[in-house]
Amino acid sequence: MPDFSLEKATGGLVAGIDEAGRGPWAGPVVAGAAILDRAGLSGFLRRSLDDSKKLKRRRREELLEALEAEARIGIGVADVAEIDSLNILRASLLAMARALGDLGVVPDLALVDGNQKPDLPCPVVCVVKGDGRSLSIAAASIVAKVTRDRIMAELALAHPGYGWEHNAGYGTPEHQAALGRLGVTPCHRRSFAPVINILRQVSG
Repeated sequence: MPDFSLEKATGGLVAGIDEAGRGPWAGPVVAGAAILDRAGLSGFLRRSLDDSKKLKRRRREELLEALEAEARIGIGVADVAEIDSLNILRASLLAMARALGDLGVVPDLALVDGNQKPDLPCPVVCVVKGDGRSLSIAAASIVAKVTRDRIMAELALAHPGYGWEHNAGYGTPEHQAALGRLGVTPCHRRSFAPVINILRQVSG
């Protein structure tokens, strides 16, 4: 379970940063940033924060509500056009920088999930599998995941049939079948191979 060991080792104001949505075929990539009150964090958050992928949707929603009340959080988004023009890694790093900027304060250090450093106005420490080690990164992962899921649910209303309200744009069999049946939308990542293949079939 994540704890504050990494935050305590560095001291000062520490932000955790994580992203959601690098793998899907559609929709933006979203990053979250979070600064937690290490001394005053509620027992609920201290006990419950974890890698967002390990938590059920309802618990993630509950945790985000608690984070909105207790923590300083920021959100950054890189849209499909940016993903296609920059590539998904660079777009993810851009979203992370935007999430930090959305905090409204520059921390003394950013703990970033993964092994790639975004360009930030503060020192950065990358932490592989950090959402399972740092409470700040776990909080950021929940901010990113819940925000992106909500965006994809809204996009599903405009583009029904792809199942984005529950597959979040990932390449599930349902999504793949809908691509073949309904075609490519403006929300699809045209730089991703499965979408490129559909476009080639249509043009061919």
